[in-house]
Amino acid sequence: MTRAPKPDSDADAPAATLKNYITPGGLQRLKGEHRFLLTKERPAVTAVVAWAAGNGDRSENADYQYGKRRLRQIDGRIRFLTKRIDAAQVVDPETPRRGPAATRVFFGATVRYANAAGTERVVSIVGTDEVDLERNHISWVSPLARTLMKAGPGDRVVLHAPGGTETLLILEVRYERIPVEPFREPPGAESATRPAS
Repeated sequence: MTRAPKPDSDADAPAATLKNYITPGGLQRLKGEHRFLLTKERPAVTAVVAWAAGNGDRSENADYQYGKRRLRQIDGRIRFLTKRIDAAQVVDPETPRRGPAATRVFFGATVRYANAAGTERVVSIVGTDEVDLERNHISWVSPLARTLMKAGPGDRVVLHAPGGTETLLILEVRYERIPVEPFREPPGAESATRPAS
């Protein structure tokens, strides 16, 4: 009988027990959204619900029904963000590293690699709340990041993907600031559409 190996790192642990590694910019983005929901969006939606509740029969009042549903969504997102912020373990990519850690791939690394055809690509390894594929920011638990982990310049690694396997050559590993897009108030937010009273 073959037994599954025991997890030997956080990357092998179940998703519920993963550490919430995050860059300083990523944490600021989560905090910005949390602050917006608590101080602007929730109060604005609460005001709409209070206004709609005063308009009579709530069972056929679309503004009231929608507002209550939106409040539940906001409250759920606030709870989620609170948990993610509380569990955050900030890792600053700009912190100097010594020894092999300075040239090996770990959380916060920006990695330049090439595939077998010689096509080069650069990715930055960030937290699960910071993934931005347009900027080539990939999660540290993604298959590509897990393949790159602990490799250094000159190493070849094999990526096992749904479309097959691919050999990658690590060309460069560097640690630098990873720009994270700050939280911006979404268009159509209730707090943006309500006139100031």
